[in-house]
Amino acid sequence: MEDIIEKAWIELGKESIFYNYLKMYFDSIPSENVRIIKLSITKSGRFKILFNPKRLKAKGLIFTKAILKHEIFHIIHGHIFIKPKDNKDKKIWNLAMDAAINQQIKELDAFSVPLDVLLDEGCGTDNENLFVGPPMNYINKTAEDYYKWIIEYYEKSNKADIELIEDSRVDSHEDFANFEIMEEIVTDLVSEVISEAYEKSQGDIPTGLEIPISLLITNSKKNWKDLIRRFFGNSIIIEKYRTPLRPNRRYDNQPGWRSLLGPEIAIIIDTSGSIIEEEYSAFFSEIEKLAKIYDSRIYVVQIDNSVQNVLRYGKGDWKNIELKGKGSTDLEPAILYLEENIRPEGIIIFTDGYVDVPIVKRRVLFILSKKHNKKFKTSAEEIYGKNSIVVL
Repeated sequence: MEDIIEKAWIELGKESIFYNYLKMYFDSIPSENVRIIKLSITKSGRFKILFNPKRLKAKGLIFTKAILKHEIFHIIHGHIFIKPKDNKDKKIWNLAMDAAINQQIKELDAFSVPLDVLLDEGCGTDNENLFVGPPMNYINKTAEDYYKWIIEYYEKSNKADIELIEDSRVDSHEDFANFEIMEEIVTDLVSEVISEAYEKSQGDIPTGLEIPISLLITNSKKNWKDLIRRFFGNSIIIEKYRTPLRPNRRYDNQPGWRSLLGPEIAIIIDTSGSIIEEEYSAFFSEIEKLAKIYDSRIYVVQIDNSVQNVLRYGKGDWKNIELKGKGSTDLEPAILYLEENIRPEGIIIFTDGYVDVPIVKRRVLFILSKKHNKKFKTSAEEIYGKNSIVVL
């Protein structure tokens, strides 16, 4: 029999296919060490839901579905990136974030207390029977708006300080903005996950998420650092699927989950043309940051008209790389070498573009020098798509 979280996901999927696609990026882990539910992001770039199965089961499926939706809304509204300054600031943000999203979840809105009433009475924030909603005359606003409202409320009133309000939350916000990986990578991963779920669901978006999803997709950055980080992030887990060959550890009669991992990433360096030392340094500085975060196997191949050098990249190795070759360019020998000997999940090609566009059968990202060949860029975009080419 499926656990309470699995049932909640199924119910959410009935509301919108968007949730079905989003579920592919979540791991749900039962734990009696959490009060009820807790959201975090792992080093592998996946969302992790820790939940107390006994407490949720006692609350029932309707409540579980609502609180799971609550966590998803925190992600899509960008609340996981908010960094409170201190404990007092954290309590204000907790109230503001929950007031912003609980009003969009009918099951929680039905048991909500307006923010102004809650502050007047000094009762606790979201607990098992009580949820905070927006002020009575100030609805459909953002967490930032409600944060300012609370600050102004305390400045104008003579009520007790917010630090005296008991915080007995259903869900834990303690891991928000406390990521195991770089915030920039988390931002890219969230944008990529939400964008992909949105595209696959073909506009079947849950009520209340149309605007934040649109803003998230529209404001998604596109520069060379962002795309490299996203490329690495997506290479960690390519696919997750159910298989009867891997038994479910909790339920004997159910198939387990299996993840396909992207074990290697290859970087092809064009040493032949107009790429200057400053650009090499900037490029490898970013690779170095990612090498410190991910334990990926990174291979670097230097190429002009033939393969000049192949090395397994380690932390700090970029300082010892001696650029070899300065002749004419042909990227195909490097791609052929990788295909026959390493078979990486993805390939990053750093080039000036004064070469024929190569045929790459794997995920590829072209990083072009500032003095790149514009015809190469145009041709590569036509073949691999605009998101596969970026200028340094």
